[in-house]
Amino acid sequence: MKRRTFLATAAGASTALALGATGTAAGADTDALLRRWFRDTYRSIEALTTDFGLAADTMDVTASTLTPSVNTSPTNIGCGLWATVAAGGLGVIDATTMHRRLARTVTAVERLERAHGFWFNWYDAYTGETLTTWPGSGDPVDPFLSSVDNAWLVTGLRIAADADAELRPRVARLLADADWSFYYTPYDAADPAANPGQLHGGYSTATDSFTPHWYGALNTEPRMASYLGIADGSLPGEHYWHTFRTLEPGAEQDQQPEGEWVTVDGVRLWRGHYTYRGRKIVPSWGGSMFEALMVPLFVPETAWSPGAWGLNHQRYVRSQIEHGMVEEAYGYWGFSPADIPAGGYATYGVDALGMAVDGYTSGGVVTPHASFLAMPFARDEAVTNLRRIARDFGAYEDGLGFRDSVDVNTGRVSDHMLALDQGMIAAALAQVLKPGLLQGPFRSGGFTRRVRPLLAKENFGI
Repeated sequence: MKRRTFLATAAGASTALALGATGTAAGADTDALLRRWFRDTYRSIEALTTDFGLAADTMDVTASTLTPSVNTSPTNIGCGLWATVAAGGLGVIDATTMHRRLARTVTAVERLERAHGFWFNWYDAYTGETLTTWPGSGDPVDPFLSSVDNAWLVTGLRIAADADAELRPRVARLLADADWSFYYTPYDAADPAANPGQLHGGYSTATDSFTPHWYGALNTEPRMASYLGIADGSLPGEHYWHTFRTLEPGAEQDQQPEGEWVTVDGVRLWRGHYTYRGRKIVPSWGGSMFEALMVPLFVPETAWSPGAWGLNHQRYVRSQIEHGMVEEAYGYWGFSPADIPAGGYATYGVDALGMAVDGYTSGGVVTPHASFLAMPFARDEAVTNLRRIARDFGAYEDGLGFRDSVDVNTGRVSDHMLALDQGMIAAALAQVLKPGLLQGPFRSGGFTRRVRPLLAKENFGI
């Protein structure tokens, strides 16, 4: 596939406007640009998807032939499903093509090995076999059931079933055994450290043991698993209140919080917050964009909790922007786990927005998916930032979308695209271009009955 990078000099005025120039993001011109970005991003999802029907983890876009990686995960598969539904909803593919692609992936998922009703963390994207050794290195792979990764596959399956009535019975059978209480440790006031009322990170079938940690921080992506479990009744509503807005005062964390002890639905909790650049905010764990803003692509947190979640999302985006543009003066912003431009993978973020003492740092590496996640809350600034990233670094691949990351200090651009990050971009663009397109399964049923009332009661004290 021919490669085109977007440089500020050699392009004509119309091409610069459409593909990479800075300018005010408004009106029909911007919508046309966003639709082009979606079309190209979906083409990258198509290129990442094997004949077996699974979206692979990554691919090198500098190679003469685009070849998806061998490995894939439940999250990647979920991304492929919701990106295809978004493509159908935005008219990029027709209904027949959408059905055929969704059905192929559901068939592949039906063939994947499972345990305890959940899917393993790594599969061969070409055959569906559970990986026991890592491709290339031959290192052993722990047969692991990740709670958060399973949440994203379940999210994709629910979106597929909502979009295609023919698939609903098959998806219902797949999800019948996905009982989120498997990961849950009920709260015990006598020993909350060992029984915190939270979800384990995962379970190893090789050692028949759960991870020694739980997902305690509320403003992180594992809350999707919490919402799914509360909605289907396999988790109690009180689980939501047992997660942390911040750690308690005196606990080792990035900043000592302000706040107060309150009781909600019979649960005593610390209603804490941090302050960043004069702005009160509920932090994530590491300070990255996707921890805070991947979930609201699907669950309408802002609509159901405007004074808490909605306000916090806006402040989180504003804080990421100011970190990049003012505090560090990079000239660009958007920090989230991504491919290292020089090779590898790292967890980038804004350290002050996370609870972890050794939280994620930005390091001058921006990832386009972070700007897309911010777009529902700061559309003009996100579009302008992305245009500048495309223009100044040649970070846009014609027909495929944005490469995964850029080191703005060195100008080095990643050679790769990741299914997860392309999937987040596709979902964010769907939400901006056609709000609610992917949210149907999470605005009805148990989400309306059980999750919405919890979010309506939320008060972050900010």
